[in-house]
Amino acid sequence: MAKRPGVLWAAALAVLLLLAAACTAAAAVTISWKQHHRGGASASSAARSCDPFAAAGAWVVDESYPLYDSARCPFIRDEFACARFGRPDTMYLKYRWQLDPPCAQPRFDGAALLRMWGGKTVMFVGDSLALNQYESLLCMLHAAAPGALTTLSPASGKIGPSSTVRFEDYNVTVVYYLTHYLVDLVTEASGGRVLKLDTIDQARDWLAADVLVFDSWHWWPRTGPTQPWDYIQVGNTVVKDMDRTQAFTKALHTWARWIDANLVHTDTKVFFQGISPSHYRGQDWGASPKKTCMGETRPLNGTGPYPGGPIQQQAILRGVLAGMAKPVYLLDFTYLSQLRKDAHPTKYDGGIFGGDCTHWCVTGLPDTWNVLFYAALTGQD
Repeated sequence: MAKRPGVLWAAALAVLLLLAAACTAAAAVTISWKQHHRGGASASSAARSCDPFAAAGAWVVDESYPLYDSARCPFIRDEFACARFGRPDTMYLKYRWQLDPPCAQPRFDGAALLRMWGGKTVMFVGDSLALNQYESLLCMLHAAAPGALTTLSPASGKIGPSSTVRFEDYNVTVVYYLTHYLVDLVTEASGGRVLKLDTIDQARDWLAADVLVFDSWHWWPRTGPTQPWDYIQVGNTVVKDMDRTQAFTKALHTWARWIDANLVHTDTKVFFQGISPSHYRGQDWGASPKKTCMGETRPLNGTGPYPGGPIQQQAILRGVLAGMAKPVYLLDFTYLSQLRKDAHPTKYDGGIFGGDCTHWCVTGLPDTWNVLFYAALTGQD
């Protein structure tokens, strides 16, 4: 039986409407992806509502925590090994970051991650806060595959300019690459140490990675004996010093230009750590100005803004990422970490720092960073 013209026109119109709706949905997904991965602040509240780094949440006690036994992890340096050096309290191990409803809770599957990364190289590039996350992730992967053969380079396991752990059974290589500033720090023939804000020759060492996780800021404010440079250079101009936030911004732009020039047409996934907070000033969480993290055993409760306010340089980082051609995913764990004044090594660090309110115990807070990192890798929005 022949169909009437009116029916045919109605069917055609329905198909066109469905195609238009599908295109609109695809465009919306694309916009959300770009805004989210570039750290942009303009994404709609609906699109960001269950982003694990943007959704509201709180630290809650979870008796199933910690995710692994630190005594069974062979990768933890002394300065992060709080339990090894006698930290007596254990509640800091029991807190899980709980996203507010209706957001699903991110879950970590180390065995699945090892399979996903088969044949790949994952590289953490930065200072000791990148190392903090690196060693936590190694422990989480080891706990998921405790019988897997691993090869360390250097064989001593000591952290050098570049350190590698290879999970042989899965053909997965996890690298830590030490660089305090991302840009080049060179020693001239005269012996002077020059921080070059517009050169990044060391970046050629990063090209082999399939996944890159960067961090920077912790070393930029340093002065005196712990400052590892004598001069700052931009182009042909050499100065004894400059505003550190301005220097950090220039270096970030140099890094961003290199990423865009070298990785924009590759499948390399690029992430940047949110700036990790320290807890040396009690007024930042409503305590006495003389108070530090020493003796703290509980997180800061509350769902409002952190009393000490946001970290200024985090906004600069967001702005640089938002202007890049290569999508870079900001692992924005700054706020949830600001609440964890209880999670630092303090004096339980093998005597290395003696009162450390900058780094984090492993096992501990960096495990949550990696749960969220896994959520970002696998699209658990």
